[in-house]
Amino acid sequence: MIRYLAPLLLAACSAGTPHFRDLPATRISVNGSVFDVRVRGELAEAVRLNAQYAPRLGPIRDRAALAMAQVSGCPILDVLGDAAVTVGVLGCDREAGKRLLLTTISRPNYECVNYGASSGYAYEVFECTPY
Repeated sequence: MIRYLAPLLLAACSAGTPHFRDLPATRISVNGSVFDVRVRGELAEAVRLNAQYAPRLGPIRDRAALAMAQVSGCPILDVLGDAAVTVGVLGCDREAGKRLLLTTISRPNYECVNYGASSGYAYEVFECTPY
């Protein structure tokens, strides 16, 4: 019985928080962290799916911000949460169809290489380095 419930419980882990639950997720990998990203209004949510040894929010926060920026097409103003679930504030008005840049937090710029799904994954894979 437990053997049959395990896949259902694991699937529920990436379902998203109540505000994002009914939205489709875009799976994306940034520097070894795999996220399901959902966007609603001026917020984006990144749920980390892979197990990582002793993750701290610091490095995961930057990876989640990059994942949310790649999926939403907007700069990320702020990221809140923990090493498993983060929420980012988008820096553009997606509903108006405008890329209106609001004030962004000073962060290092990153250059990302999109390896895409061609590397054998069913989701986008990015390797990002600061410049």
